[in-house]
Amino acid sequence: MLETIRRRFRALRPQADFCSLRYVEEDNERLSVRQGRQQPLVRRHDRGAMIIVLDGGGYGYAATADLSEAGLRAAFERAREWARATAAGRVRLSPDPAAESDWPLPGAGCDGEAEWPRATMLDLLLSESAAAKGGDDRVVDWSAGLWRQDIRQLYLTSDGGEVEQRMRALTPSLVVTAFDKGLVQTRSLGGQYGGLGRQGGLELVAEAGLRGAGRRVADEALQLLAAPNCPSGKMDLLLMPEQMMLQIHESIGHPLELDRILGDERNMAGTSFVTPDMFGSYRYGSDLLNVTFDPLQRNELASYGWDDDGKEADKVWLIRDGMLERPLGGEISSARARLNGFALEGVANSRACNWNRAPIDRMANLNVEPGDKTFDQLVAGIEHGVLMQTNVSWSIDDSRNKFQFGCEWGS
Repeated sequence: MLETIRRRFRALRPQADFCSLRYVEEDNERLSVRQGRQQPLVRRHDRGAMIIVLDGGGYGYAATADLSEAGLRAAFERAREWARATAAGRVRLSPDPAAESDWPLPGAGCDGEAEWPRATMLDLLLSESAAAKGGDDRVVDWSAGLWRQDIRQLYLTSDGGEVEQRMRALTPSLVVTAFDKGLVQTRSLGGQYGGLGRQGGLELVAEAGLRGAGRRVADEALQLLAAPNCPSGKMDLLLMPEQMMLQIHESIGHPLELDRILGDERNMAGTSFVTPDMFGSYRYGSDLLNVTFDPLQRNELASYGWDDDGKEADKVWLIRDGMLERPLGGEISSARARLNGFALEGVANSRACNWNRAPIDRMANLNVEPGDKTFDQLVAGIEHGVLMQTNVSWSIDDSRNKFQFGCEWGS
């Protein structure tokens, strides 16, 4: 199919300043077991293309599931019409995909449907589900699952650029709910909302600790029934990665997305307390806070070599020694910021959730860089505090400033 798409795009000979095609083919499969019973297998296949046109300083796009030459041409003409209608915007792009570049599938094993050990994975889910229930009537709900997501992308430009990328992500899950004397508690492996999702192969199932987790997670749910309430007051707080990743996501990632800073999502998902003039001078945290954007980390969920506007990814420091340096802005947002008098260097984070959505500024693989202390040293330095892990609830205001988070487990 990819060669057919290449040939049909070349046949378009698009008459515009710039044109790109992003073809996406996605296969999803979800295995799940609940209360010891296998649930229906869920499989989904989807494919289509997004055409983006820049012409006369305007920007337009159109998506299509009709991948014939006529279908692609119709999408191009719609995108060009929108571009010419917005020509006053004076947008310029400088996409830089190298010819014949590719982002190979990471991870070992299960490279293709023929090698996917569905029966073995289902047996593991049934085994861990049975262990979670045990013989305790206080365990009232228990489930285990594995979500597999395979994505193939082809990005082509009218000036000869080409990028092919393949990704596979696996997300194991296990959730146990216990009830006793009017109290309900839930404990999970990695969170109840896909917190263990990463790119890679079958090694991720072992690395997530799914095998043997059923009994342990159930025991912790039962312990929570008898646990005292979390103390209140001012004290030290040590967050484990399962909570910290959402803290980074909400309190650093979303506020630094440049299209949000420019006001794009004010009436839907909220704006940001960050303003364009803060970069280079605003103190975001203590000297210990160093945050990077790095899609080239192959074992994380949002790993890629090029974003969906063809910009090559690289590791970039967003916050260094507590000082805010760079926004999370793709080519389009950076161009808009320049029109408003702000020369903000962007990153390769122009991303779409599927072929039928235009790219927006979206964080990818944000990490707080490690300091020089071990976990044991961090714990030893706390006289009065709480360790928390595994996010269970969240709430943040519409400027991504004040927040409230809840965790499953504290000690």
